[in-house]
Parts: sequence; C-alpha cells; structure tokens
Amino acid sequence: MTNLTKLTLTTILAAGVALPASAEIQSRTITVSNGVAESHPVGNGIEAMRECMTERTDGAWTLNAFWSSALGDDLTATQALRSGTQEMVVTSTSPIVGIEPALGVFDLPFLFNDAAEADAVLDGDFGDMMSERMRDAGLVNLAWWENGFRNLTNSVRPVTTLEDFEGMRVRVMQNNIFLDTFQTLGTNATPMAFGEVFTALETRAIDAQENPYVTIDTSQFFEVQDYLSATQHAYTPFMVLFSGPIWNTYSEEEQQILVDCAEIGRDVQRSVSRELSDQSLARVQEAGMQFNEIDPAELQRIREAVAGVYDRSAESIGQDVIDSMMSELATIRGE
Repeated sequence: MTNLTKLTLTTILAAGVALPASAEIQSRTITVSNGVAESHPVGNGIEAMRECMTERTDGAWTLNAFWSSALGDDLTATQALRSGTQEMVVTSTSPIVGIEPALGVFDLPFLFNDAAEADAVLDGDFGDMMSERMRDAGLVNLAWWENGFRNLTNSVRPVTTLEDFEGMRVRVMQNNIFLDTFQTLGTNATPMAFGEVFTALETRAIDAQENPYVTIDTSQFFEVQDYLSATQHAYTPFMVLFSGPIWNTYSEEEQQILVDCAEIGRDVQRSVSRELSDQSLARVQEAGMQFNEIDPAELQRIREAVAGVYDRSAESIGQDVIDSMMSELATIRGE
C-alpha cells in the first residue's frame, strides 16, 4: 500500500474503530474472491479489511483472498454466496443484474459526471435502497467500492467520432444494457466473462474491450491492444457482497465488524483507485498504447446516440428506480 493508504488506515483505526474481541466473536475463516488481479486497488481494500478484522477480532478471523476469477467469475461466485458455500465476493454490479435487475441503473450510459457524484449517490439514500434490495436475493452489501469510469481499448483504430465504433467487435459485460449501448453505437457487441477477455483479445476473436484505466493496466491489456480512447461512457461500482445465509449465523457484533471493516476498505480502495488512475494511464501509454481524448462536441453526439437506452431499459430496471436516481442526481447538481 502507498504511504497515503497506510496513513489513512492507521488514522481510522486509531480514531476508535478498534475494539477488543469478545465472547460474541468466534474464530472464523472468510473466503473472498473477485475477478481482478491482486495488484488492482481492490487488493489494497482487501488488505485494509484484513488489518481491520485482525484488530477488531484480536486475530480470531482469517481473510483468504482469491484473485483473477480463481474461484469462478463474478456471477458464479455471487451464486455461491446465495447458496452459503462462500462468504464474500467483490463484484462489479454489471455481471449480477440477472440476480437484481435494478442494478442495471448503474450501467446506463453517461450517468455520472464525476466520481464525487457517484460517491454521493452510492453512500447516500439511493445506495442504501439498492443495498436493501440485495437482501431479498440472499446477499448483504457491506459497502460500495469503486470500479470507476470505463474507457474503450481496441486493436483497430482510434475512436474519435461516433462513426469509429462501426463494426468493431467489442467485448461487453454480460448484461443487456451494455449490449444495447454498444449495439446502438454500431459495434458487434459480444458478452463475455472478464476472465476470458485477455485471451480473446490476444487471439483476435474480438477487437476491443472497455474498462477503467486501472483495470486496463493491471490486466496488461496493453500487450494485446493498440488504442485507448477516453470515452468515459459508464461508471460502474463494486459491491462487497456477503452471503446472506452465512451472515445470519454471525452475531450482531460480528456483523457490525464486517460492515465497519468493509467501509474502511472502501475508503482505502477508492483513494488508491483515484491515485493510481492517472498513473495507470501514463503506464499503458509508456507500454505503447496510443491514447486519445474525444472532442466535447463529438462526445455529445455519442451521448445523444445512446440516449434511447434509458427508455428501453426502464422495464428491466424499473422506471421508479431510474426516476429515483435522476432525482438524486438533480439534487446533488442543484438543479
């Protein structure tokens, strides 16, 4: 972890989070999985959680992390949580919209203008409402972490105009909103689990993929992609999900430790994610990727081209959820 991250964690723990272990705390081994590499900022968040758990339980808990889809993709791992065969997963919202369709609201194109808006929504009433929905699916959302703004890489050409998307074979996450968005842009959109993407790019089964800068860097997509375009077309959060069936076997004190430590991990993970984003962008360019921004007028054309995705997604997401999101954003923006 960076010095900033260590200082942040030390400060939080010193502020009074640490409590002695009690009879309500049992010895436990907790398995957490995710689809990214350990070098991703999720790794910093997990390490912060581990330190917090050790402090809070006086070493009674062990947190075992598995990386790069070692225990299956995000959807598979989330289903394992629901059945009570795994404790925890850090997953993007996008692969699990089949479990809770309302999560598709985060996949709507160009929803957030910046990270501050995303934080305000996720850590506020709207985020609480979405977390509550997960309970009905047998899942407990401990905290919202950051995946970040997504950008397009490809091996065909720089994307500088709406027309540049035409015909490109783009991997998208396994949900219909991303599929609709990229089909609307004129691409040949291909749903695919994240763990399969590098090989598909390497073999040229697909031309392109879209992810935040840090994921592009830590997944070493610069080895199999030539161009990176700052589309900033979506912001997708991570959820730190815990198994509902296993949660119900924990004492209230243990449940609170899980929430508190996930929130400490959130603060560290977001801080590192934002610190590393610019570094990752510089690193992939040094590795040979050609980077371009998109003219604001052209980006507005792209936004307008996919505006219909909101209406077409209302039935699956729920119009009430979209309205609630837009109302929250209007308040944040002072509109």
